[in-house]
Amino acid sequence: MDIGILGGGIAGLSVALALYRSGHRPRVYERGAAPASMGAGVTLWPNAGAVLDRLGLLPDIAALGGKPVAMRRYDPADNALGELDITALDRLMGYPTHAILRRDLLAVLLAHVARAGIPIEYSHRAVAIEPGDDGRATARFGNGATIRPELLIGADGRMDSVARRFVTGDNTPVYQGFVNWIGVASGPGLADDLAIRDYWGVGERFGCVAVRPDRVYWAGAEARPLPAAVQGADPRAEAAGIFAGWAEPIARIIQATPADAVRLIAVHDLDTPAVWHRDNVLLVGDAAHAPLPTSGQGACQALEDAWHLGQCLAGMPRGLDAALGAFTAIRQPKTTGLTELARVHARGLFERDAEVCRLRDQQVRAVDPAAALRTLASAWGEGL
Repeated sequence: MDIGILGGGIAGLSVALALYRSGHRPRVYERGAAPASMGAGVTLWPNAGAVLDRLGLLPDIAALGGKPVAMRRYDPADNALGELDITALDRLMGYPTHAILRRDLLAVLLAHVARAGIPIEYSHRAVAIEPGDDGRATARFGNGATIRPELLIGADGRMDSVARRFVTGDNTPVYQGFVNWIGVASGPGLADDLAIRDYWGVGERFGCVAVRPDRVYWAGAEARPLPAAVQGADPRAEAAGIFAGWAEPIARIIQATPADAVRLIAVHDLDTPAVWHRDNVLLVGDAAHAPLPTSGQGACQALEDAWHLGQCLAGMPRGLDAALGAFTAIRQPKTTGLTELARVHARGLFERDAEVCRLRDQQVRAVDPAAALRTLASAWGEGL
C-alpha cells in the first residue's frame, strides 16, 4: 500500500519503519528543511524498549543512550522523597530502560529509515487536507505539491496538526498552567551515577537525567499564567534565578548548558479524541494523543503506535477502514488514561499552597516502592 506520512519526528519515522516491515511503501513528508532538532532528551521506558527490540533498533539505542538505574525524588533542600528502582522495573517488564538525547534517537531512526530506502521529502509543510469523493483525501503542501496516497498518516505534532483538524475538526492545544526550560548540559562530574533526579518544590520542579556522567538533559518548570508564559529574554538566566538555592547539582547543571541552547516552552497537551481517522486519514503520535511531560510516556506511546499500526495493517482481511478502527480501539483507551494521569500528576506538582505540597511530599514518602513498580509495569505494559 502507498502510504504518505506527514511529519518526520519520532512518531512519523517509527511508523514508517513499522509499516515498511509490514510490506507497505511509506514516504515521509517533513515540514522542516532538515531533520527536526527540537527537544532535549527522552526516557525510553521498558514498553518502548519492547517496541525498539521488535523493530531492530535496540542495539543502536543502547550504543548512544544510558541505562538509568533509579529515579530519585527530592525536595529543593535535597531531602529524599522516595525512589523507583528502574533496574527492578526493567526485570519485571522484561525490557531495558534507556535515556537518550532526542537528537540521537532521531539519528538512529533516520539511519534505519535510510537503510530501508524509505524516502523523506523535506520542506513539505502540509497546509490543507481535502476529502475526495471516493474517500481518498489529498494533502496540499505550502510549496505547491500535492499527494493522494492510499493511506495518509498525520504525525504532524500537537500544536498545529493539519491532519487532526481534518479528522476531528478541532486542533486546540490546552495550556496546562506551567512552563518548561529545557537544555542539555555537558561537562565533567555532572552526575555521580546514571539516574533520574526529580526535585519537587512549591509550584516549581526540576528534573535531570544523566545519559553519561558528563552529559545530562534537564527540564526546569514553574507554574505561571499563559500571558506571562514565554516572556523573558534570557531563558538560562531566568531558570538559574528561579532555582537558585535549590540542591547543589541544579545550578551547576544549568551553568553547564550553553546559554543559547536553553529553550522556554509553554506546555500544552490535547484532549484525546474518540475518533482517530476520517476516510483514509489517520492520526498517530502527538497529533492523536499528546500527554504532558509529567507522563514520561510521549515518545514511548509514539513508538507503541508504530508497532500496533504495523500489526493492524499487516493483513487487513476486512479492509483499510476496519484496520484503522481496530488500531484506534487498541490505542485510544490507553493513551487517554495516560493523558489524564499526567494532568493529575501535574496538578500535584505545580500546587502553589505550601501546606498542600508538604502533605503531597509526605504521601510520596509513604508509597510502597514494590507496589509502585507493579502499578507502573501493569499500566505501561498494557497491550504489549
